Amino acid sequence: MPALLAIAAGWTDWRSRRIPNWLTVPGLLLGVAVNSWLGGWPGAKDSLLGAGLGLLLLLPFVLIRSLGAGDWKFVGALGAFLGPQNLLTVLLLGILVNGIMAVVMVIQKKRIRQTASNMARMLAAVFSLHLPGPDLTLDNPELVKVPFGVAVAIAVILYTGRQAMQQM
Repeated sequence: MPALLAIAAGWTDWRSRRIPNWLTVPGLLLGVAVNSWLGGWPGAKDSLLGAGLGLLLLLPFVLIRSLGAGDWKFVGALGAFLGPQNLLTVLLLGILVNGIMAVVMVIQKKRIRQTASNMARMLAAVFSLHLPGPDLTLDNPELVKVPFGVAVAIAVILYTGRQAMQQM
């Protein structure tokens, strides 16, 4: 089930750079329902903890406009399916995939110098506890933007594929 959600979300994020509510909200509810049905109260608790963890971890990035709300809700829905332990594994793998995608896109678009400058400004903002500025958010059409939903979808597919291979 999480792989199907990931494929649908990754595809829509790739095509339109959006992950719609009609996919994420039912995904979260279905994740809670399936885990509740299969595991009773412990399954429901694990599902709700996974959804809450995903939403909590990514909320700061949504608030500073460096991550879209669709990506945020997608990770919450994945947490409902995977639970907190497995979600952390998928998120770490997704961040790695996202980093690789970012490097490829920056090189491809020949934006290495500008990206290095932007990264330095973002780090300075983090260490000074200030927002980096509106020119370094999702609202700036000139920035190279990596579709995080695609990276997380790839991570889910890799993770669930590995889990299936281990069960054989």
